[in-house]
Amino acid sequence: MANLPGTTDRRIDALLTLLTENSTIVISGEKIAKEIGVTRQQVWRWVQKMRELGVRVKGHARTGYHIERAPDILVPQLLSRRLFGTPFARRIYHFFKTDSTNTVAMQLGEQGEPHGALVLAEEQTAGRGRAGRKWISEKSAGIHCSILVRPPISPAHAPLLTLVAGLAARDAAAEELDVLPDIRWPNDLLVRGRKFSGILTEMHAEPDRMHYAVIGIGINVNQTKMPTELADFATSLRMETGKVHSRLEVLIRLLRHLDRYYNQFIAEGAGPILRRFAEVSSYFQGKRVRITTPIEVFTGTTAGLESSGVLRVMRDDGGGIESVLSGDVAEAS
Repeated sequence: MANLPGTTDRRIDALLTLLTENSTIVISGEKIAKEIGVTRQQVWRWVQKMRELGVRVKGHARTGYHIERAPDILVPQLLSRRLFGTPFARRIYHFFKTDSTNTVAMQLGEQGEPHGALVLAEEQTAGRGRAGRKWISEKSAGIHCSILVRPPISPAHAPLLTLVAGLAARDAAAEELDVLPDIRWPNDLLVRGRKFSGILTEMHAEPDRMHYAVIGIGINVNQTKMPTELADFATSLRMETGKVHSRLEVLIRLLRHLDRYYNQFIAEGAGPILRRFAEVSSYFQGKRVRITTPIEVFTGTTAGLESSGVLRVMRDDGGGIESVLSGDVAEAS
């Protein structure tokens, strides 16, 4: 695996995994030190660090440590075991804090990292969405992940990767909600009209060949409130249900659904993905929308997707059907 500055020390990963998997018992500092290959003094220092990060580790004089509550931290060892059989299990890069998981994953793509490499962060300092917008990344409240893929497709079909990810995120979230989530083309997941997830797909390609792509997925999971400027149109799974959700379980389902949809796309082409999108998205056809592109704003009615994943809109101004390659889509009144 690539040596990336700032990634979580594998021994801290091992310590978290050991304590989590034995959360009902007290484990001696000596046993922990032996299991992960460090001194007892180092174990104590790392326990202090975990407490600073909000992990509730209880110390017992002369007997050891135990976790009072299993932490909802997306540690690689726990994930790898649960993702066995997928390409995401083998190379997982975890950060407690980084600028952007997409930036890290793009660097890995340049370095030749193989298909399926996964980058995770508990917190991002420069998370970004489409068109250079900032993605708010509250520490350990949401899922911030980027997946490196090397699909044998032309760059013209790259929009389909965003649809693949959107379907996977939608299915993962649906199991946590009491109402079905919607997908607003191309990359927004909504519940009761408010956004809880977004997707940013970036790629390195030549005109006729894709070298790699990075699919960045952000899901608001356990946030209890949104910044004032987002409160009217953003939400989280917790805000919608009133319950705390396991980020680990949501992420595992997300990646397993992503593996299934991606393999189906590569094996069978765009057809199954477009049909599934039509089933679960109210924006697929017949939705009155306002489209904002870099050069104009217009209204119309959605008329399905092209085989490349591009949105078709019947314009209100008599301009016929417009193929929308990129732009902001909003429901029109």
